[in-house]
Amino acid sequence: MDAVTIKDLVKTYRDTEALKSVSLKIKEGEFFGLLGPNGAGKTTLIQILTGLCNKTSGNVELFDKDVVEDYQEARALIGLVPQEFNFDIFEKVYRILYFNAGYFCIPKKEREQRIKKVLTDLGLWEKRNSQARELSGGMKRKLMIARALMHQPKILILDEPTAGVDVETRKSMWKYLQKLNKEGTTILLTTHYLEEAEELCERIAIINRGKIIKLDSKQNLLKLQGKDARLEEVFIHLTTNDNK
Repeated sequence: MDAVTIKDLVKTYRDTEALKSVSLKIKEGEFFGLLGPNGAGKTTLIQILTGLCNKTSGNVELFDKDVVEDYQEARALIGLVPQEFNFDIFEKVYRILYFNAGYFCIPKKEREQRIKKVLTDLGLWEKRNSQARELSGGMKRKLMIARALMHQPKILILDEPTAGVDVETRKSMWKYLQKLNKEGTTILLTTHYLEEAEELCERIAIINRGKIIKLDSKQNLLKLQGKDARLEEVFIHLTTNDNK
């Protein structure tokens, strides 16, 4: 089954067409990359997937659930890690996760078990009673991931999840995300760190000026620039030529 099905998706803001008939499918259990320059349409696409933005036209389904007609069921399938920190920085780590689990009606005992597991897996258990403002930037990013996973979503959407994170923390996050993916979680990643997409993603879509200009496996994309090419070279080549 496809985890995400997008067909002829259009989003228009006044006179600006942010998404121009975008179509793509993400397979269940896939680690999928969505890359593009600033303003390409990545965030708009994610907002439509998560119900934060209304589409102008087209169809979007998550495991055959329409994001508009079956909003509650579709939204419960997704865990979103946005670019910006959007939790109460004066709240304790444990309570942030506890309250979030409550939104999905997870029983108290099960909440406690899930919180301990996810915080332990992410190396944050010892910080459970710390206020969020006391965490380092990397720990805050991990907290965002932990919160998104509290209801055990089938799809995890990561919008620039390692922005501002040091190399060591970034690699530990990669390892954890790869583990999640191997356990069956479908992951959609947007990032400006192209080595991150090259390390993690199986297939990659490159979006520019609201349209998908290339969608292929990582291996096939790298072949476009010849032997020993890096994804950054492919990305620059495709987006530069598209802008001409």
